[in-house]
Amino acid sequence: QVQFVESGGGLVQPGGSLRLSCVASGFTLDGYAVAWFRVGPGQEPEGVSCISTDDGGTHYGDSVKGRFTTSRDDAKNTVYLQMNSLKPEDTAVYHCTATRFCSWGGYEYWGQGTQVTVSS
Repeated sequence: QVQFVESGGGLVQPGGSLRLSCVASGFTLDGYAVAWFRVGPGQEPEGVSCISTDDGGTHYGDSVKGRFTTSRDDAKNTVYLQMNSLKPEDTAVYHCTATRFCSWGGYEYWGQGTQVTVSS
């Protein structure tokens, strides 16, 4: 059974940091690009980042560039999202998903996501 488990979310003050993890079971991330996307209250899914599998290249949404960093550890079957300088508008449920290549949109939900709330 394929399952993605996102974790690391929580309540943080503006300017703070969080590190999210995405662990896959029943599925090998090696060979796949992995994207993070988020769904804010009453909003459509928004692409946050994507990390390729071949060269490890990374891509970021304009709203998070310079603040978020994604990385992967294929030996642990895990992808991370380091989020710094968090803003209230980053509040959302964050999900990870695997694709053959990095692209924006059309995300599939493979896990429950992890809630990130940025508030003072």
